[in-house]
Amino acid sequence: MSAPDLPPKPQARADRVSLWRYLRLFRQDILSAQPARLYRAWMAEFRTPFFRSYLVNQPALIDEVLKARPMDFPKSDRVGEGLRPLLGASVFLTNGAEWQRQRRIIDPAFEGGRLRDTFPAMWAAGEAAVARMAPGLREVEADMSHAAADVIFRTLFSIPIEDQIATEVFHQFRAYQRTQPILNAAAFLPLPKWMPRGHRAETRATARAIRALITRLTAARMDQIAQGTAPDDLATKIMTTRDPETGACFSTEEMVDQVAIFFLAGHETSASALGWALYLLARDPEWQDRLAEEAEAALAQGPDFAVMGKLRLARDVFREALRLYPPVPMMVRETTAPECFRDRALPKGSQIVISPWHLHRHERLWDNPDGFDPGRWTTENGKTCLREAFIPFSTGTRVCTGAGFAMVEGPLLLAMLVRKWRFAAVPERVPVPVAYLTVRAKDGIWLEVRRR
Repeated sequence: MSAPDLPPKPQARADRVSLWRYLRLFRQDILSAQPARLYRAWMAEFRTPFFRSYLVNQPALIDEVLKARPMDFPKSDRVGEGLRPLLGASVFLTNGAEWQRQRRIIDPAFEGGRLRDTFPAMWAAGEAAVARMAPGLREVEADMSHAAADVIFRTLFSIPIEDQIATEVFHQFRAYQRTQPILNAAAFLPLPKWMPRGHRAETRATARAIRALITRLTAARMDQIAQGTAPDDLATKIMTTRDPETGACFSTEEMVDQVAIFFLAGHETSASALGWALYLLARDPEWQDRLAEEAEAALAQGPDFAVMGKLRLARDVFREALRLYPPVPMMVRETTAPECFRDRALPKGSQIVISPWHLHRHERLWDNPDGFDPGRWTTENGKTCLREAFIPFSTGTRVCTGAGFAMVEGPLLLAMLVRKWRFAAVPERVPVPVAYLTVRAKDGIWLEVRRR
């Protein structure tokens, strides 16, 4: 019996390597730097001369960290070491009272009714993406980055990607995400605050350029708000929301931090998931044709939010792409006191690594863990894992604010694209997943595109 034809997965490293070999592998790609046993283990310990790290896969332990006691396990600053030049003190990096204050201001902008309000802008970005697509060999990861950036600019600032500043931010971001891993070397070493963090000069320069451009957009919007001429979009909503406890709004500088993470979280992650979703459909023409059929029936009625209830298969395909290629493959928390997990003592200051990449492919949890099967979500195993072992947006109090936004944007754009275009895999160009800022393909995702 021949082996099943599975979507690409990074080759795991040898079980035992030296710390320096691990650091070298890690810097190249955190996914292939991990041993295969992590796809079976409930918990694994990694020791360095400086700290201890524990990867946790057991659903009950993940719930303990992310849901039951999230304030006891704050986000580790080792993640912030790599991302702070771009994200400053954004909600993605803060903890405690500061994080709670930021969420009180941000969350109202993403409540249920606001998704309906942003839907026409998403639809317009989807139409533009369909129109930009062309027959022939295409690098669809770049196409999806373009489309996801367009969604963010239209919904956040009411401007299309063609706007001059929007275009500049987009191109600078493309340069940034290829030079900055989620975790850099500083994540491993307890460096004093005054010591340089090892960011590449190019990374620092692009971060400065992006923040300068976002500052221009934010300052202009502050002026419009003051004059009463600001459009009713996400940026205006966030910038005019007062903290119910202090009565204060975000300052311009604070808003720049938040816009940077909205762009990172809303553009990078959606682009990653959409690119992999198109690739998975390109490998499976049967599922692709079924999705095209659903899309034709659902989208014919035009830009009505009610169509989302009819795009069930699009949702399941997008969900399966998020499972196999979670855009943010690892999250790091830190113990604030000694803990005991699985009869093992964890000292204060230990790093707790929660890896959607390994959890979503865990051999003891999922049926056919490495296979592409959008139908799994209607099975008992799929329903159980959806509740207990599927966290592409994290979970608990720190669940991604834009999770609902992404689950409208992703299925909608996927349906709009597949309705008009047919995508086919290119056998000699199999994409290799690697972790940059998000899970991307090492040399892009190349597909053959033709009109449907």
